[in-house]
Amino acid sequence: MLEKELLDILACPRCKNPLTYDKNKNILVCQKCSVYYEVKEGIPVLLPEEGKPLNEPNQSKT
Repeated sequence: MLEKELLDILACPRCKNPLTYDKNKNILVCQKCSVYYEVKEGIPVLLPEEGKPLNEPNQSKT
């Protein structure tokens, strides 16, 4: 789980909009870009090329 202070400053690496944390799937979601970023071992992987489409079938495989 990510700290609130960290969530408050995280932004999408593509569009710079705020990200929403889905604690059940352990992902960060950008609604504007329709992508999500995985959180691995408590570390958000916020590289533009790591963004995965929200409609990807394996989205819940975190």
